[in-house]
Amino acid sequence: MKTIAVFTSGGDSPGMNACIRAVVRTAAYYNIQVKGIIGGYQGMIENDFIDLDIKSVANIIQRGGTILKTARSKDFMTIEGQEKALKNLKHQGIEGIVAIGGDGTFKGALEFSKISDIPVVGCPGTIDNDLAGTDFTIGYDTAINTVIEAVDKLRDTAESHNRVFVVEVMGRDAGLIALRSGIASGAEEIFIPETRSDIDNLIKKLAKGRKNKSSKIIMVAEGDEAGGAFKVSNVIKEKLPELDVRVSILGHIQRGGSPTCMDRVNASRMGFAAVEALKEGNNMLMIGIVNMNIAYTPFEKAVKHIEAPHPDLLRMMEILSM
Repeated sequence: MKTIAVFTSGGDSPGMNACIRAVVRTAAYYNIQVKGIIGGYQGMIENDFIDLDIKSVANIIQRGGTILKTARSKDFMTIEGQEKALKNLKHQGIEGIVAIGGDGTFKGALEFSKISDIPVVGCPGTIDNDLAGTDFTIGYDTAINTVIEAVDKLRDTAESHNRVFVVEVMGRDAGLIALRSGIASGAEEIFIPETRSDIDNLIKKLAKGRKNKSSKIIMVAEGDEAGGAFKVSNVIKEKLPELDVRVSILGHIQRGGSPTCMDRVNASRMGFAAVEALKEGNNMLMIGIVNMNIAYTPFEKAVKHIEAPHPDLLRMMEILSM
């Protein structure tokens, strides 16, 4: 294998640059040339390739976002777009691809494999931590630390004014950001898509809450069936008009920022393992970390998984929020 390509696709996540760096440096060790694709699958179609070497990836391990940019490509969903992408890859001499992204990225690779014989290995880059085959995805640890840092600051102003803050975090299909950051920030209630949200119970809890507790945090994942932070806030205001309720939607701030140590190390391990997997002749699989060990999962199994959170976490949350 003389030349491989690397690209990032879907939503950006902190640690993607650390993964790119590991891919390039590992390939250099094996005397493999690396070409970066700008803008994911769309860059493949538009023939937007750049040469990457050790100097290209110097001083990026601490940077959030992705130096290769990212995009969601509608053109790649067509056979015409895929054929154009394949022609460009062949012209560039690409013999293997490292795809850094999430569920949509890997589904795109599976579709592409129907017309392409170029092997693809993936690294899970998504802040939602919602892929089967890895304990943690690239960017998840940074995202939850960003959330708890923001909530800690909200708690200060909430205590100063005796307010209830309803905080909305990302998680359209999975509530793992809300769950872990909610526990870590001492939230009074956490609403996530995986469990049915009981607003009536929340109202009772707020009504009977300790009088000496001057701040209350309600954590809501954006995809929860309760309808998001504003709808939850409106119900609280209607049922308990004496409470001072405010809403804070953290939004895309969760995607940015310098990656944590954990994300840098995990991303580096995955990028390193991806190159070695290509060298070994692997194809259509995702690199994950399970129980601290590198694990391979076929793309068709490394898809979004919607599972109920561990009951111990939910029970603990209920007891500790009293």
